[in-house]
Amino acid sequence: MTKVHFIGAGPGNPELITVKGARLLGEAKVVIFAGSLVDRELVRSHAPHAEVYDSSSMTLEETTSAIVEAVLVDRNVVRLHTGDPAIFGAIQEQMAELDRLGIDYDVVPGVTSAFAAAAALKQELTLPEISQTVIFTRMEGKTPVPEQESLNEIAKIGATLVIYLSVSMIDRVVGELLQGAYTPVTPVAVVYRASWPDQQIVEGTLADIAEKVKEAGIGKQALILVGDVLKARKEGLKARSLLYDKEFSHGCRKGIIT
Repeated sequence: MTKVHFIGAGPGNPELITVKGARLLGEAKVVIFAGSLVDRELVRSHAPHAEVYDSSSMTLEETTSAIVEAVLVDRNVVRLHTGDPAIFGAIQEQMAELDRLGIDYDVVPGVTSAFAAAAALKQELTLPEISQTVIFTRMEGKTPVPEQESLNEIAKIGATLVIYLSVSMIDRVVGELLQGAYTPVTPVAVVYRASWPDQQIVEGTLADIAEKVKEAGIGKQALILVGDVLKARKEGLKARSLLYDKEFSHGCRKGIIT
């Protein structure tokens, strides 16, 4: 039965698509992919015979029309998005159109760039006694954010932050964060094109990260990670997880009593 599959392509490295996503991509007769962000080689290698549309210059109406035309002649469609489509993926309006038209679809999750960036940094984003919360957010730009979710409000929590779509406004980002729980010595990492061959990492603090980012020439396609968890690799752990502690009992293991 003809179906539309929204698939997360992963953060960039073509091997980071899920097994299910790769299989469905290989079965597709029509592929609509975000050409400005998804590696064309991923489409070329998995779906060499599919009809391919680059959605970077298309409107919602045009992508919907391409899907409808394919479904009407019983051709499976893959709508390939960067990272995981649930994070800043702009798929809700696409799904709403398919709901309106009575077209069946599903969503296959992918690896978001936040986790590719954490992997590049060899960094856990949650650490005992430091941060147990990770917030994915963005700076207000052309697209507004709810007032209660402005960066200076979120910064009051002091959690680990992963800031998308904002590196071009790095000065504003720093200014907003310093109005919250962070200080000039709070560590920051900027990861450009996480998992791509030209991946670049810039590390610093809120006091100097803006200048370092400008010197590196990074103006887009980068994540900003902020929080004290980023100190762990240099300063050591404040506390270890109890999960593997020899004295800690849980459902799969009895701890050693000393």
